Amino acid sequence: MTSPHPPKVAGINPPVPAPAHTSAPAVPTPPTAPEASSPASGTLFQDRLAGWVSDLTTLHELTERLSRTADLDAALRELLRAGASLVGAGRGLVTLHPDSGTGHPVTVGLGLGHADIGHIETIPPAHAPRTHGPTTNGPPAHSPRTHGPRSPSQYDGQYDGPYLAPDDAGPFGSPYVRLLDDLPPEGDRSGRIHPDIPGEDGLDPRYREVAARLGYAASYALPLESAAGPPSGPDADAPPGAGRVGAAVWLYDEPAEPNERQRHLAGLYCGYAAEHLARLIELTGARDTVAALREELLPSRLPRVPGIRLAVRHRTGPRGGGNWFDALPLPEGALGLAIGGITDSGPGAVAATGRLRASLRAYAVMEGEDPVAVLSDLELLLRLTEPARTATALFAYCEPPGTLPGEGRGRKVVVAGAGHCSPLIVGPGRVEYVETSLSAPLGMLACWEAPSVEIEPEPGETLLFYSDGLLHRTGDSMDRAFARLRSAAATVPRSARRDPEAIADHVLRTVLPEPEGGDPADPAEDVVLLVAHFE
Repeated sequence: MTSPHPPKVAGINPPVPAPAHTSAPAVPTPPTAPEASSPASGTLFQDRLAGWVSDLTTLHELTERLSRTADLDAALRELLRAGASLVGAGRGLVTLHPDSGTGHPVTVGLGLGHADIGHIETIPPAHAPRTHGPTTNGPPAHSPRTHGPRSPSQYDGQYDGPYLAPDDAGPFGSPYVRLLDDLPPEGDRSGRIHPDIPGEDGLDPRYREVAARLGYAASYALPLESAAGPPSGPDADAPPGAGRVGAAVWLYDEPAEPNERQRHLAGLYCGYAAEHLARLIELTGARDTVAALREELLPSRLPRVPGIRLAVRHRTGPRGGGNWFDALPLPEGALGLAIGGITDSGPGAVAATGRLRASLRAYAVMEGEDPVAVLSDLELLLRLTEPARTATALFAYCEPPGTLPGEGRGRKVVVAGAGHCSPLIVGPGRVEYVETSLSAPLGMLACWEAPSVEIEPEPGETLLFYSDGLLHRTGDSMDRAFARLRSAAATVPRSARRDPEAIADHVLRTVLPEPEGGDPADPAEDVVLLVAHFE
């Protein structure tokens, strides 16, 4: 004889067998003599043990899937999916606390579109005062808090409810203070259940209206609290410790509520998920800081030089690599173009990149007409100040127009490279790589020196400078990657050959097509493509 199963709850179809209770196995009390000989007691214990094993197996599988997520969006979606399977719901949403360190609210829905989340945002907070003024499209001007622009995963509609969030309720318009504001205070990880929204007393009419419009009749919300996460709310200035990083809610299509076992499993899973999210929030913040610093160290805009039109495309890897580029006007209408990369990645590489680019600028102004001298000076500086690093670099000096014999608009370009990929010249009559001398990277030899090469691009031709990350991200061998880049440049449509922006877009789109999985072959590699079109 087995233990009776609990009655089925409407709207819930648990994916795992239901044990008799959900607490951890305790040491059983020694049975009396009649009980010890009862077959029913042994069967009952076996059923309970099987239930515990099933629960542990389910939690292990779900936490393993969550631990393999590497970014916030993927982790939030996995949290919603796993939580829905544990509590037997079909839809839900999860939102990060505005003070969690992300800079602005981040909300992800399961089975909910942007418009659905927008309707949820109009649910008034439980303790917010009602305003009697006219409604507005968007937050009122006197909203107590303002935050940065929302992420692409958030609702992009309009606010249509006459409610004002109080000072301690979080950002205006966030579902965190709309549907989840009645969660218990921090430290209490129990959830909130609304088993029958249409028939529940005390709910705001707007709550029932939104529920009826979206077609859900019950909800179950859980806080996401980390034992080592960033503090939030009024304690945001306190030392790092326990803090609420967000909250999740699951929606049922009919009146229902999770049973005790389902709530216990969901609570254990959300406890682990909160720790994982706290680590990802910290990692995301560090990556954003490095990316912002890196962008500030690179040119904010390209110079305008008569006779040359420029375009650049830059894709940074997640760790912040060491690839860089530069374009600087020089005396008498000349132009200097540079591209390169250093070893390593991360904040140290970003800082070294900034120093290298600043030094090259100074040398280019002093002796830009001789690219070999520019790179020689850069190599000496690198060897003295960064002895543990090596770097590749390519510098091109574009002479002022009209300096070629017998030509009124001709230009001569002098190029020197140190271990960097040769530029590609593209025109109506040719698509070929510039024959630069093979040389070692800077900092690798006791003294670097390599000859320069002169090229004479015709009006209407284009020079492509690129980082080796563009080749590595293809996933092909280097020979095939070079051939792929040349083929992409040769297939630029005739109508786009005089537009460097269109050329850059076509080359990137052709060389790096979007893979089926959504990730490039080597996403850690930086990609730089600098296009110079000669008119």
